[in-house]
Order: sequence, then structure tokens, then C-alpha cells
Amino acid sequence: MPDANRRRGLRHSCDNDVDRARSCFVFLTGARNVAPVGVFESLSTGGVVLLVVCLVVALAFECANGFHDTANAVATVIYTHSLKPTFAVVLSGLFNFAGVVFSAALGGIAVAMGIVKLLPVELLVSSGAGAGMAMVLALLIGAIIWNFGTWYLGLPASSSHTLIGAILGVGLANSLTAGHVFGDGVNLSKVGETGSALLFSPILGFAASAALLWLVRRYALNPSLNEPPPGDAPPPKGTRSLLVFTSCAVSFAHGQNDGQKGVGLVMLILMGLLPANFALNHDASGAALGRSVAALQRIEATLNAHGDVAGAAEVEKTEHELADIHARLGAHRTVAEIPKSDRFPIRRDILLADKNVGELVKNGHLALTDADKKQLEKDRKELRSLTEYAPLWVMLLIAFALGIGTMVGWKRIVVTIGERIGKSHLTYAQGASAEIIAASTILLASRWGLPVSTTHVLSSGVAGTMVAQGSGLNTTTVRNIVLAWVLTLPAAMVISGGLFLLFRLFVG
Repeated sequence: MPDANRRRGLRHSCDNDVDRARSCFVFLTGARNVAPVGVFESLSTGGVVLLVVCLVVALAFECANGFHDTANAVATVIYTHSLKPTFAVVLSGLFNFAGVVFSAALGGIAVAMGIVKLLPVELLVSSGAGAGMAMVLALLIGAIIWNFGTWYLGLPASSSHTLIGAILGVGLANSLTAGHVFGDGVNLSKVGETGSALLFSPILGFAASAALLWLVRRYALNPSLNEPPPGDAPPPKGTRSLLVFTSCAVSFAHGQNDGQKGVGLVMLILMGLLPANFALNHDASGAALGRSVAALQRIEATLNAHGDVAGAAEVEKTEHELADIHARLGAHRTVAEIPKSDRFPIRRDILLADKNVGELVKNGHLALTDADKKQLEKDRKELRSLTEYAPLWVMLLIAFALGIGTMVGWKRIVVTIGERIGKSHLTYAQGASAEIIAASTILLASRWGLPVSTTHVLSSGVAGTMVAQGSGLNTTTVRNIVLAWVLTLPAAMVISGGLFLLFRLFVG
């Protein structure tokens, strides 16, 4: 009898632990009625605690991202005396929040999914919960360490570079463990695409900002635009409105692009730890599932009608994969009806089949007209909508963390951008030119699903305007910034990779 009472007591204690963890989860996400009902049913007490810990660390990274990158938006309005620092930072935080929340409506969440695809989720799941925990915590903590270090030194290093380096670090470190081949934990094609965007965007920022400033200097009727602010006096009303607008535009663009990186991180955590709940868009309506199945049928018909002899084997293989997905999806009216054990395999098969179709198009094994290609791309996007999604509560959670982070810790990097990149004080035209180019570049990159660095684009833009202005660059500061840029990727890789291997010693 005492043993029975003891067992009941243990069960009661365990239930209380789960309830407390669930309450913590609801408090963190604000998702009392939004989070999927079955999330906690599939997790042990330790699993719920792990989920909460991972989410807390992800939010810490997003907060660090916010205060690390805030200076990119507010430095110009502060140093041109357009806004008081406190008001500028709060306004920037609000527009960062809006950028995250409205990103899905304006351009989808391709940036978030690009972050997810850097490190295949299959690796997390197949490696077991212990390795998944080590990966998630290592990449997040490693990124936070480097972000805090560069922020403390006042260096506008890239949070995007840091995050991507951390993901690559844990992927490569995992491939060093038993049963793996070095490099098999990294999506190299996606790394190349992301690396190109990160490399060329600051070059574009430098050149375009310099060109825009040259045009302003040549054609602007108001000569005061090209002079440093006189004392603490605010600029004329029209100039001030322009600078406030460009600052808000950069903040919104930062929220849309960098906020999606946080969304991608959270989805990486959820799909790694709870694949049955988040592998497919659980909230997709019956009509949405029907559209995806119809798109799948059209893709099958396209392959059957247009495949060439040279690619016959690959076409046939892809047709079999699509037919298998069709059979499993077509048997259900909604995603919620799909058995949990089938959801992650369906997700994996959709991603693999989509990749194979892309390779067939790329290698010219499908004889398609321009209209056929456009329709095929539309159908592939429709099919991927089952896997490329983020719940509303994830968007709100990241928006809140980024907005709060934006409102603190901004001063160190503001000083660097406003005073130390060039040899002279920032003029009105320089601030507006750099921010117009930065906001435009980042918004376009978000539209194309490319993660770029707000820090790199805007800092390079300020440097470009200094050169175009003829005021020269502060070589010591520029050297330190470039050094931080060069070191960020390998440093984040080493820190996160080392943490992952260390964590693996404890979790097995």
C-alpha cells in the first residue's frame, strides 16, 4: 500500500511538472489557445522542459539580434538630430515588430525556410533527442556568445553571418561523430546561395549608396543636405521627415528579414523535437490540402508528358515518389487527419521530390515551354506550402523578442556607425542615402527568400557615402569592422561546433 501511494505521488508530481512547463510555454508564447493541442501529449516531462529551454535560448538570440542591429536603423536619425535617442529606439522596435508580423503577408517566409534548409531537419530527428538538443542549444548559444562579444566591442558584425556560421558549425561537427561522413550534415547548395547573398549585398550597398549620394550632391537644390547638422538643432521639417521615414523603413526591413531568421530557428526546434506536430502545416484547411493534391497531380502529369530519354530513370523515380505522396495525402480531407507517424515521412518525401523536380528542370530533362515552367514552379510552391509555414504564435513570439531587444543596448554600435566609420560627421544626405539603399536591398532580398545582413548593407552604405562625400574613411574602424566580418563565420562555426561536441559528451 505505501508503494502504491508513493507511485500515485510520483505520478502527481510528474503531472505537476508537465503543467508547470506547459504554463511556462504559454507564458513565453502568449499562445494559450493557439499552440497545437497535441504538442505536450507527445512529450515526456523532460521533453517539455527541453522545448521550453530551447525556446528561451532562441528568444535570447533574437533579443541579442535586436539590440545588436538596432544601430543600423537609428544611428542616422540620432546623429542628424532628427529624433531623440530614446524615441528613435522605441520607434525602431515597433517597426521591427511590424516587419516580423507582416512578413508572411508581404512576401512569405522564404527566408525562414532558407535558414531551416541550411541544416536538414532529418539530421536532428535521425540523430535522436540527445543530439537534437545538443545541436539546437550549441548553435543558439554559440551565436549569442559571438553577438555579445562583438556588441561589447562596439563592432557592427553580422547576426546573419553569426547564425549561419553557427548552423554550419554544428552540422559539420555532427558529421565528425561516429556513423557519419564529414560534410553530410550541411546543405551545401543552400549554403552557396546564402553565401552569395551575404557576400554581394554589402558591395551593392557600398556602390549604390555612393551613387545615390553623388546624384543628391549634383542635383539637390538644398545645399544644407550635404552639410553636417549645425550643433544640436534638428534638420528642416522635410529633411527630418525623410530621415525618420528611412529609419522606419530599415527597421521594418530588418524585422522582415532578420525576424524570419528567428522564425526559422524556432521552426527548426519544433520540427526537430516535435516532428509529428510540426512536420506539416496542421492548420491547413481542407481546401488548402485539396489545392496541394491538385498541384501534385499536375506535376505528375508534367513529368509524364515532358520527360526526355536521357533523364528517364530520374523521371521515373520522381514519378514513383510523387505517386506515393499522392496516395498518402489523397486519402485524407485535412492534414489533421493524417496519422502522426506519417507526417514527417510525407514532409521528407515532399522535400526530396521537389528537389528532384528542380534538378530535372535545371539539367534540361524536361522539354518545357516558358508557360510550362511558370506553371510547374507555381505547382511546386503550392505543394511546398504544406511544409513551408510558421504558426501565428511563432511569428508573434519572435516579433516580441526582436522588438524588445531593439529597445536596449543600442548605444555602443550607434557610436561606431555615426562617428567612427568616416572622418567627418554624418550629413543628412549621407544618412538618407545609406538607409534608402539598405531598406530597398533588404526588402528585395526578403522577397527573393535570401537572408542578408542589415549590418553589412548599411555599414557598407555609410562607408560608400563617406567615399562619395570625399571625407575619407577611418581606416582603424574600417579595419576592425572588416576583421569582425571575416572572423564571424569561422568563429561562430568553431564556437558552436565545439559546444555541440561538448554537449554530446553529456547527452550521448
